[in-house]
Amino acid sequence: MVLLGVAAAVVVAPGFAAAENKRNVPTDRPVSYEAFGAVGDGVADDLPAIVEAHAFANAHGLPVKTEADATYHLGRRALTAIIATDTDWSTSRFVVDDTDVENSRTSLFAVRSLLAPVTLAIKRLTRDQRHLDVQPPRDCWVRVESNLKRIYIRRGLNQNNGSPQRDCFILRRDGTIEGDIDWDYATITRVEARPIDEQPLIVRGGVFTTTANRLKAEKGYNYWARNIAITRSNTTVAGLTHHIVGETDVGQPYSGFLSVSGCANVTLRDCYLTGHKTYTTIGSAGKPVTMGTYDVGANEVVNFTMIGCRMDNICDPTRWGVIGTNFCKNILLENCTLSRMDTHQGVSGTYTIRGCTLGHAGLNAIGRGTLTVEDSTLNGRSLLSFRGDYGSTWEGTVVIRNSRWLPGCGTGIQPHVIAGSNDGQHDFGYPCFMPAKVIIDGLVIDDSRHPKDYQGPYLFTDPDGAKASTEARPFPYRLTEQVTIRNLTTTSGRKLRTSPDAEFNQRVKVIELN
Repeated sequence: MVLLGVAAAVVVAPGFAAAENKRNVPTDRPVSYEAFGAVGDGVADDLPAIVEAHAFANAHGLPVKTEADATYHLGRRALTAIIATDTDWSTSRFVVDDTDVENSRTSLFAVRSLLAPVTLAIKRLTRDQRHLDVQPPRDCWVRVESNLKRIYIRRGLNQNNGSPQRDCFILRRDGTIEGDIDWDYATITRVEARPIDEQPLIVRGGVFTTTANRLKAEKGYNYWARNIAITRSNTTVAGLTHHIVGETDVGQPYSGFLSVSGCANVTLRDCYLTGHKTYTTIGSAGKPVTMGTYDVGANEVVNFTMIGCRMDNICDPTRWGVIGTNFCKNILLENCTLSRMDTHQGVSGTYTIRGCTLGHAGLNAIGRGTLTVEDSTLNGRSLLSFRGDYGSTWEGTVVIRNSRWLPGCGTGIQPHVIAGSNDGQHDFGYPCFMPAKVIIDGLVIDDSRHPKDYQGPYLFTDPDGAKASTEARPFPYRLTEQVTIRNLTTTSGRKLRTSPDAEFNQRVKVIELN
């Protein structure tokens, strides 16, 4: 299921006058939750006090620091604490009980900028444009949209009519654009601009435990928040831990406990995450589908980075892939251990997986630019999968360097290094491409476990979906032009084959430099 950033109204508890100091709280030291009435015993509802403490800290420009041995219960009320200053949760514990809540779509915390939005007039844009004759008062995260065109028109059991064409990017004060513009805009129907805070904000520590909701999804999706929503640019979340307990045979999906959207330059560092149990519902095609439910979500983020983030049980197929993203520019994962990395509705610029271990749900991609996998170990059914529900499109280059792949976490499957196919029968709202160039320089395929009568791994799946070459393709799929391979080995000793499609094999140029 695709997430477009679940938006929830922020409710500030009545009677909290942020700028007043009725409690005579010191303004020369970090703010504590206890100064505003938090108990920290894991039983009393501390969220109202937490909301008030952060409001006070924001008004006075003070950091927040919690008691290291406290356990704060976040209650059931639809309240959101606004974080706009550095916050140190240390080893404090937080109880999130989702078995009974007022509003499942309300975030518990919202990391926000206190800067007011900027009004910009942008009438048109062209693909890969690098400059605008617009000079904002400070660097801004900008989102443009045209409701005259729809893209990412999804195919399959979760089919839909797509999303309005959009781009997000950083607009510098001198009019320079950072973040590749993906589409042409003869007419722009909406512009949003959020100033980027120059001072970094850090949210550190905290051990959160969510007791999962237990509501059955009869039809469709009802995404839960009850999370930490980050919309402030130049933000780092470091050392946060999130556990999930109490899952039953039924439950509604989550949009991401750490949910980043509409901002730039956000880093998640050394965080511990948890995969959610997979549940089913009836999809838009009227048939049962599994529901995507995430611990991390990133939507319309320019420069999204995860460093040193980890989770357990990365090869447990009963758990959904831990992260889903949409409409991002420039993604970097470094030294992470996660069950999956996925870009649903596109990433452009650079998409880099470095020094990582990815689990059963693998590495998935849609978009354009340069996709790099280096010094990593992957366990997906394919080393890299281009999502068929969005046309299996990657316009650009794929580089695989000094990596190892254990197909299907070591199960006996037929390995395909790169998965993707498009029969040319569906309009996704854009032309679709296989990567024009694939460069493999150092890859070990551990295919010691394999099917009976195994003849060796394939480089590609059948790219045209087994359609006969004589069939009409109203929406053609542009094929890979060249593959360069150096230092590729298999543990079975069997040779790499190009594809099950003999006609495609004649068309693609494969250069082996071993």
